[in-house]
Order: sequence, then structure tokens, then C-alpha cells
Amino acid sequence: MSLRDDEFRVLRQTIAVRGTVRMVLVPLTLFGWRLLAGALVIFSEWPIAALLSLGVLVGGFEAIHGLHVGVERLGRYIQVYYELEASGPQWESTAMRLGPGLPGGGVDPLFTVLFVCAALANLLTVFIPPPPVSEAALPVILHAAFIIRVVRARRAAARQRGNELEMFKKVRAEGTAPPPASPSR
Repeated sequence: MSLRDDEFRVLRQTIAVRGTVRMVLVPLTLFGWRLLAGALVIFSEWPIAALLSLGVLVGGFEAIHGLHVGVERLGRYIQVYYELEASGPQWESTAMRLGPGLPGGGVDPLFTVLFVCAALANLLTVFIPPPPVSEAALPVILHAAFIIRVVRARRAAARQRGNELEMFKKVRAEGTAPPPASPSR
């Protein structure tokens, strides 16, 4: 097996593992958030405490976002450096062609609807019991900032494939290539 074959195999395995981790991380994040938010509603009267459960959402979202960005980048690398020959693998090229045409807009790889809904539900915990406006201001601002971050990440993710495909094509055209094939072991 050549170094090139090894690289391809490892890249595909990395994509698979990161995809699985992302799918496991979503329910774990939401479960952890729900437990903490529920405890804060029951045991805390400080609106600022809602920032603890917001922190769980932020951490989970950022991890999922990072995994997604990395998987997409690896996919574009594979597409440019391994799929140019018609006889080679064509998974990434085929998936990219099919993706935008899915009825209903396809999937949401960042689970943005779930995270925005969880953030809005978490924001409700700030107002149980109703606090003075001065105590609610910071949690409201930070929740809004997180929701804006999620929306911006979704927009960036929608452009990532096309942008990175062009960047990798440019890098390849400039003469940067993957490692040469090594003798079989």
C-alpha cells in the first residue's frame, strides 16, 4: 500500500469518526444543558446563573461547528487531490453535486435550529422568577450574541464547500500536490 493510499484511508476514517462524534455530541450537549437549566430553574433565583447552562450550549455548538468545518475541509482536500481521475474515488464530488438539490434544503449539519431553540428556552430561565431589568440585561445580551453566532456559522457553513473547493484547486494549480506514491510495503 502506498503512502497516498494510506493518506486517503486515514482521511476517510477521520471524516467518519468526526461525523460520528458530532452525532453523539448533539444529544449529550442538549441533555447536559437540560439538566443544568432545569436545576437552575428549581434552585437558583439569580438570572446570571442561566449563563452556566448557556455555556454548555456554547461549548457543544463550538465543538460541533469545529468538527463540521474540519470534515468539510478534509472532504474538499480529498475531492481535489484524489478525485480528479475518473477511475478514482468519486464520493466527495458526487456528494457535492447532490447536496444542494435535496428537496427541503437538505440537512442542517450544525443543528442550528436545535441550538437556537435551546438558547431561547434557556433565556426563559432568566425570567423565572421575573428579575429586575438590570439583572436580566447581561444574560439577554449574551444569549442574543450566541444566537447571532449560530446564524453566522450556518451562513459560513453554507459557503464553505464552494469556497474551499476553489482554494484547494488554486493551491493544486500552483503546484502543491499530496505526497508522492511510495513503494508498496
